[in-house]
Amino acid sequence: MKNASQIIHIIQNKPQFSKLSRVKCIKKIQSLLVRPVQKMINFTYFKGNTLFFVFNHPAGKQEFDNNIQNIKSALNFHTPSECDGIIIDDIKAFVTHTPKKQQITIAQVKDVYPERASGEFKIDIQDEKLNLLVKSIRDIIKKSNDTN
Repeated sequence: MKNASQIIHIIQNKPQFSKLSRVKCIKKIQSLLVRPVQKMINFTYFKGNTLFFVFNHPAGKQEFDNNIQNIKSALNFHTPSECDGIIIDDIKAFVTHTPKKQQITIAQVKDVYPERASGEFKIDIQDEKLNLLVKSIRDIIKKSNDTN
């Protein structure tokens, strides 16, 4: 009987899921880069046998260009196991000026809490302008509680 990881491995190696293996290869190559360069990668894709890195900042591209020969020779010398069967003839990089799409996570969504104040407080302020201001604030609090 096969376990779950073996079943997933068999499914991923089927021809109709060949793009999954390319994505795994891209992720592995990206993980080999230094962390600051990884953060500046907007996205990566294959076009033919060329691997394109799209950066969101020119400094990331410049750093990548400085090391591109090292990356190519390292991939020719030792190809990661995730990239078996994938031919990488060339690696290119360019900068895009479109903003990176951010995925919203649960931690980024701010919680909205109901107003706990009831608007029931006594106002003992002698200054007339300040007294009117505090009364208007109290009215706003009461109105917000009435709508809930």
